Amino acid sequence: MLYYLYKYLHDTLQLRLAGLGVFNYITFRAAMAIILSLVISMLLGKRLIEFLRNKQIGETVRDLGLEGEKQKKGTPTMGGLIIIAAILIPTLLFARVMNVYIVLMIVSTIWLGIIGFIDDYIKVFKKNKEGLAGRFKVIGQIGLGIIVGLTMYYNDNVIISREVKTGTGVYNSEEKLERGRFTRKDDNGKEHNYVNVRTATTTLPFIKTHEFRYEKIAEVFGQKYIGFTTPFIYVLFVIFIIVAVSNGANITDGIDGLATGTSAIIGVCLGVFAYVSGNYIFAGYLNIMDIPNLGELSIFIGAFVGACVGFLWYNAYPAQVFMGDTGSLALGGIIASLAIIVRKELLIPIICGIFLVENISVMLQVWYFKRTKKKYGEGIRIFKMAPLHHHYQKLGYHEAKIVTRFWIIGIILAILSIVTLKMQ
Repeated sequence: MLYYLYKYLHDTLQLRLAGLGVFNYITFRAAMAIILSLVISMLLGKRLIEFLRNKQIGETVRDLGLEGEKQKKGTPTMGGLIIIAAILIPTLLFARVMNVYIVLMIVSTIWLGIIGFIDDYIKVFKKNKEGLAGRFKVIGQIGLGIIVGLTMYYNDNVIISREVKTGTGVYNSEEKLERGRFTRKDDNGKEHNYVNVRTATTTLPFIKTHEFRYEKIAEVFGQKYIGFTTPFIYVLFVIFIIVAVSNGANITDGIDGLATGTSAIIGVCLGVFAYVSGNYIFAGYLNIMDIPNLGELSIFIGAFVGACVGFLWYNAYPAQVFMGDTGSLALGGIIASLAIIVRKELLIPIICGIFLVENISVMLQVWYFKRTKKKYGEGIRIFKMAPLHHHYQKLGYHEAKIVTRFWIIGIILAILSIVTLKMQ
């Protein structure tokens, strides 16, 4: 909104106010989004915690036999409202909200935030520990996956810039929607021709030919069916990612500060990808996809990281507030949608390695218990408790140490993910 106000004053009214030119710069607006989200989450957090305490809106803790478990009983929950507010307000103020990627991220935040809020509402106010039935959560996640997938596949503003070099395959004539040619000059003043295309393409990490087109999968079903099967395959893949990552974030939110800190680390990593892919100079230097208008996503990501760090002020051990499903489902959905938009969804096993391991630990535990029970009449557990962070709690590790070590692993995974920009 402030960006559009600046453009109106500058372009329409011809007002040249000193200092307002900084609104042209993504870096300035991203920095302001980070600062404002920190302020909002810390100020709003204090007030919301007091409100939730007064209304006795506290966490209902199941008896799992974990150390420090009883002390958490009654801790205010639904703190995800703080995170959502701290993301949306700076984004609406500093981003170009008509940008298709910003619109998608706002929809993703609100969509899964509402689903999580309904789940928390049922748990807290209806006194139903099960909350919203799992199938309804999955239906909601699938709905978001369909919206994101169809928008990314069909929207005319979701494009990639390709350099036109005859015979080199840099620009593939099969890619759809040529949006007009344009030229850029390199450092030596030489002109290069480019064209904008719409294509369902993602990044292949660690591979020299580092792009993969979803049409390649569709070719298995025959050339004449590519037009129908490609969007279907792509949307299914997007749905799978959103369901997996949002559930992974939800499962990870089991001890103080774990999901919040891990999400902030992932957000920084995705912010780097968004900025370099949205800047044609960096994209050209790194030989990665040049995605026009993607840089605007840096404002949203800045607000996302700021909101997580600000919320961590109250959520770090010992937590004064829990985010609840309102926050955890929204965080997972945001991260999944960001990875898809910056076309790094195949890097998710590395970027979101913590979420992946937490997910796998639960699936392995359930699978092996059922298998051994059927075979031997008594179920055997791989871990002392799943998800994995509870296993370490059962081993006697303090939860603050568990969280710190998971963060360190998350930082290593984020660095490895960023390094893939040059490992081709």
